[in-house]
Amino acid sequence: MLETNTLEANKLPEFSKVHLLSARILGWTRTLLVATVWVSAGLFGLYILAFYVAALSEGKLTRWNEILPGLYSEGATQATTGIGLHFFMGGIILVLGSIQLIDAVRIKYPAIHRAIGRIYLIASLFAALGGLSFIFIKGTIGGMVMNIGFGLYGLLMILCSVATYKYAVARKTDQHRAWALRLYALAIGSWLYRMDYGFWILLTGGAGHNSNFTGLFDGVMAFFFYLPNLLVAEIVIRSDKNKTPPTAINIVFTVILLGVISFLLLGTYFFTKEYWGPAIIKWLA
Repeated sequence: MLETNTLEANKLPEFSKVHLLSARILGWTRTLLVATVWVSAGLFGLYILAFYVAALSEGKLTRWNEILPGLYSEGATQATTGIGLHFFMGGIILVLGSIQLIDAVRIKYPAIHRAIGRIYLIASLFAALGGLSFIFIKGTIGGMVMNIGFGLYGLLMILCSVATYKYAVARKTDQHRAWALRLYALAIGSWLYRMDYGFWILLTGGAGHNSNFTGLFDGVMAFFFYLPNLLVAEIVIRSDKNKTPPTAINIVFTVILLGVISFLLLGTYFFTKEYWGPAIIKWLA
């Protein structure tokens, strides 16, 4: 009996070391994910401003249709205003949103965190309202399925924006951070939408996609560009709540996040080289 207890006691430290190591690796992985998203989404935000806003300032709105047909129609002033507002505010939230994830800024410079947060929330609301107004006035090129998918996306953006503000004012930090993370997960949806399409066309030749965005893949993408993001956000939120999750959970979360990071790094390299980088350089020049 004494020998059994001694063996169990010797095993406990080893288990604790493994658990501690798994927790540390998960923490490092989460940090790497934040850094990857920060860089990639920031580059895409600059690209949005470079491409869409530059086209607006130059009076060449027909260029919008090069990426997604049907965005601009001559004479549709209200719809154009709505989608233009959506793109402009979307570029702002992609550039600023990642800054809000940096703990050093939030802790050391709370005034800056709050100031950026206000701009970020206002931009998120206007981006959602601009997109919803376009859907209501004109409708998307993909028809009913895309209208529903994108409409739900806009409504979720408004919900998360309001909840983020509500809990910030109430000084309920945990709830505020959780809803802010959900909002950010939605905000990067337009960035992932382009990435998903780019990889799908590259790997499959565009199976299930057509020029009217009414194919099977198009229907899936009407929802897929933001729902998986919310799932990843929930993983992060729940791992924060459970300070001592089982080792197996740490490992599963780490593997999932590493897969996401690999996808994002590859996509960022490809799109920056082929699309985002040249557009940004041309705009800045």
